[in-house]
Amino acid sequence: MGRLTGICAVAAGVALLLTGCGSSDSSGDRTVTVTGTGKVQGTPDVLNADLGTDVNAADVSSAVDQANSKAKAISDAMVAAGAKQADIKTSDLSVQPTYGPDGQNVTGYRATNSMQVAVRELPKASAILSAAVQAGGNDTRINSVSFALEDNTKLLSDARARAFDDAKSRAQQYADLSGLKLKTVKTISENGSDTTPPPTFRQNAPSAAPNINLEPGQQTVTFTVTVAWDLG
Repeated sequence: MGRLTGICAVAAGVALLLTGCGSSDSSGDRTVTVTGTGKVQGTPDVLNADLGTDVNAADVSSAVDQANSKAKAISDAMVAAGAKQADIKTSDLSVQPTYGPDGQNVTGYRATNSMQVAVRELPKASAILSAAVQAGGNDTRINSVSFALEDNTKLLSDARARAFDDAKSRAQQYADLSGLKLKTVKTISENGSDTTPPPTFRQNAPSAAPNINLEPGQQTVTFTVTVAWDLG
């Protein structure tokens, strides 16, 4: 009676299982399971900016009025420079007392009015932010600017295909090392995707309308998939 030998190897995300070596119909019992990774890069097509105004005044009403007035000026200037009104929304409004050196006596009030804007025509992005800074003056705050892919469907599809090809290449290598042939796919499991954005640009309290230089860079979309094949 032949001796039954079980082999199990786990390395680099690969599980190889060989059983039933004495059976004439044992291909279904021999499998190799591999995790593949696919990466693709794409150029962002939308800029998201978090900006607004920050003012100080002697009383609450004046602080809020000035903040709102500056915020409207910023919004109007961005629209005039090419932003769409529908892509501008208020994200935060606050008013807080300010204190003297003793930390107890109220010396005035600080009001902020923040908004988010999405710029889908990237060639206009620099002019839009410059217009915002000029309209708000020294009270303007650009808290952050980031780039994104509004529709990454095509990139995900390409990354998924590369992940499968990577898994198949790994599985084929293990089949060759085992002296077997790669046969039909048993299972496919998506492990998910991840998008790595370019670095975020930040600037606080610009004092003049600068020539803002913006570079969208590249975003990386990564996809992983786990596939099991029959071996024979």
